[in-house]
Amino acid sequence: MTDDAPASTDGPGPGYRRVLLKLSGEALLGSRQYGVDPEFCAFIAGQVSDVRADGVEMGIVVGGGNIFRGLAAAARGMDRATGDYIGMLATVMNALALQDALERAGVPTRVMSAIGMNEVAEPYIRRRAVRHLEKGRVVILAAGTGNPYFTTDTAAALRAVEIGAEVLLKATKVDGVYDADPLIKPDARRYDRLTYGDLLRDRLAVMDSTAISLCMDNDLPIIVFDLNRPENIRRVVAGEVVGTLISGGEPA
Repeated sequence: MTDDAPASTDGPGPGYRRVLLKLSGEALLGSRQYGVDPEFCAFIAGQVSDVRADGVEMGIVVGGGNIFRGLAAAARGMDRATGDYIGMLATVMNALALQDALERAGVPTRVMSAIGMNEVAEPYIRRRAVRHLEKGRVVILAAGTGNPYFTTDTAAALRAVEIGAEVLLKATKVDGVYDADPLIKPDARRYDRLTYGDLLRDRLAVMDSTAISLCMDNDLPIIVFDLNRPENIRRVVAGEVVGTLISGGEPA
């Protein structure tokens, strides 16, 4: 398969044809305390490769919390805007590590940055990003929105809307949205479906309010699911009931 060739569409059709996958920086830690775990990146890359082979177009937004967190630095006295810019650079480092893992898995990948750094990434241009997707390339969208005071969750919502994604996939360490932290409270209730209003009203810690409002205004569904289970990305994209669906409709 050439770099420009579209992915194969053999086999059962997916539930979604174009998706945006949001990964936290912490997801790339794997078993490490800091930085990037190449083994876990390879685990993610294998799943993305399978999804692409099903003919799905995928954009990815990755955070930088495994390297630097601007909000935490601001709490310790650093200027918030400066901290956020450092955090954006951390997302570029993660994007390059993930690109390496994807290309080792045979997946043509482009990193596009909202902050200009032409030696390592293309500048983010919406029409060019869409064209890469149409050619079967995975596009990693780095450096957030390019502006301080916005989280990578908001960047994921924004980019998903811009590229015409059908769903925003929020990968986490738990199997959906709960009314309390299930790692602390074992009897926490898991939701199968929620509305955007539920998240905002109950202040459920899924995404920040700006990201949720952007999804709500553009009727972009969100699926929160467990990244650590093998094949979960492919299952979600195929339309299986995995994790928690957040949309504008009434919860089931």
